[in-house]
Formats: sequence, C-alpha cells, structure tokens
Amino acid sequence: MLLFGHLGVTLGIFFGLGIFVPRLKTLIDPRYLAIGAILPDLIDKPIGEVIFASIFANGRIIGHTLLFSLLLFLIGLYMYEKKRDIRVFSLSAGSFFHLFEDQMGSAPQTFFWPLLGWSFPRGSRDYIGIEHILVMFRDSFHLEFLQNHIIEILGVIIGFVLAYYLFKKLWKEKNSEDIGREKL
Repeated sequence: MLLFGHLGVTLGIFFGLGIFVPRLKTLIDPRYLAIGAILPDLIDKPIGEVIFASIFANGRIIGHTLLFSLLLFLIGLYMYEKKRDIRVFSLSAGSFFHLFEDQMGSAPQTFFWPLLGWSFPRGSRDYIGIEHILVMFRDSFHLEFLQNHIIEILGVIIGFVLAYYLFKKLWKEKNSEDIGREKL
C-alpha cells in the first residue's frame, strides 16, 4: 500500500469508529494519526530503498516492526500520563494501522524483528535507489499499476469524502458565526 491507501484507509477507519465510539475523538488527534499512518514508510522507504539501497534493498525495515510501534505506544502512554498529550499516542495508533494494512504478520522476520534475527529480508528488485523511484513513476501511468493499486484509489476517494465533510462542517460553522454577528 502507498501514501493515499494508508491515509485514506486509516482515517476512514478512525472516523467510522468515531461514530460508534465518540470518546475516541478525544483520545486520538487525526492529524497525528495521519502522520503515523505513513510514518513507517517515511522512515523505511528512503533508508531501505534509496539511501542504503545496496545494503537493504527493502522498504520495510525498522519502521515496519512491531517493536517500533510498541515503543511509540509506550512513549505515547508516558506523554499522555504526564502531560495529557495525545500526539505521540496518535502517531502510534497510525503506525499500528500501517502494519496491519501492509499485512506485516505475513513477513515475520521483519514484523517480529529482532526476535527472529538481526537482519532484514533483502528485496529482489533489479533496480534500487533513484532508479526505483523513476521506475515507480513510469509504471504509475500503466493500467496494470492502477489495477494493482485499487486501495490507493479507494484511499483517494475516502480522502475526498472526508475533506468534503470537513469543509462542509467548517462552512456551516462560519455561516453560523456570520449569522450571529448580523443579529448583534
């Protein structure tokens, strides 16, 4: 899954759950949840596929481990207990969603790192580094790429729906403030 899939699916699940569990909206900041939803890729893709591509050749390393998400969760709990700050807790929630969306349980050597060894599985791509970025850009214009990335398209749709409702809510609040001022 790529950027829009992680953002759309994670925020869609969060706002869907928020309908049934309203208290969730006070425990999770959606801005930091969104950052957490892409955080493992923000860490691992540049390191494993570009900067140290010859070593790892894999975009799923440290950030895609259960250990990484658990450490974020523990730091988040500490911050919440000490300062009632939900930002790191929200990051950890997004990171956990990312792991499940990437189905990391099917890659136990990475998911349970370092319990199953210190090394990460090496990718089997013929292209690494900047060449990887160029190949992904080129392939993004082919129909097969779009069919294989239907979750990305779904994520974009969810993002547009959430943005529509957000702007609709902001528009109503602005209009109600304007009406309130006119009455004064």
